[in-house]
This record gives sequence, C-alpha cells and structure tokens, in this order.
Amino acid sequence: MSERIRYHLDENVDPDVALALRNQGIDVTTTFDMNMAGTSDTEQLAFVKTERRVIVTHDTDFLKIASQDKTHYGIAFCKKGSRSIGEIIRSLILIYEVMSPEEMQGIVEYL
Repeated sequence: MSERIRYHLDENVDPDVALALRNQGIDVTTTFDMNMAGTSDTEQLAFVKTERRVIVTHDTDFLKIASQDKTHYGIAFCKKGSRSIGEIIRSLILIYEVMSPEEMQGIVEYL
C-alpha cells in the first residue's frame, strides 16, 4: 500500500484522539488546527475532499450528506459518548492499518 489514510477530526472530536494518532505517525488535521471552528458541514466536507482526508466525526449531519454524496474520501463516525477515547483511537488505527484511501472512498465506517 503506497498511499496511506489521512484523517481530519471535526471540532466535536476530543483533541487527545489527534495527539494519539500523531504519536503513531498518522497524518491528522483538526478543525481547530485549520482555523475552521464554526464552519458549516458543507465547508468541512469541501476541505476534506480537497485534502483527500477521512473525516472523523460524531455529527450525524455527515451521515445525511454521505447518503447523498459518495464523492468524499470516507467518514469515520462514532455516536458521541458511545465509545471511550481509547476505543476510538484503536478503531482509527485499525482502519489506518488495514484499509487504503481508495477502500475508504465513499463509505462510512462506524466506530
């Protein structure tokens, strides 16, 4: 696998998730890193499409968008409070290790 998954965490995902992924050598941006706090879901999706990143979110609005638009590079979704930070991190590392960006394109992975 030559190309690896790159993540973008929306503003509702705990920043410790980004820190842990970066410590594993995974390329991660966050809404706050990119000065996008408060931007619309549409703007967030446009950013991840341009950057070819999988968006990590707790926001069900992205599920609605994904059902109508399969041109995104993947959505990793977890209902807020349903998983510990450790479980979210382990799930994202597993996705990173076993899937390619092409395999994530247009799909939603439920954590």
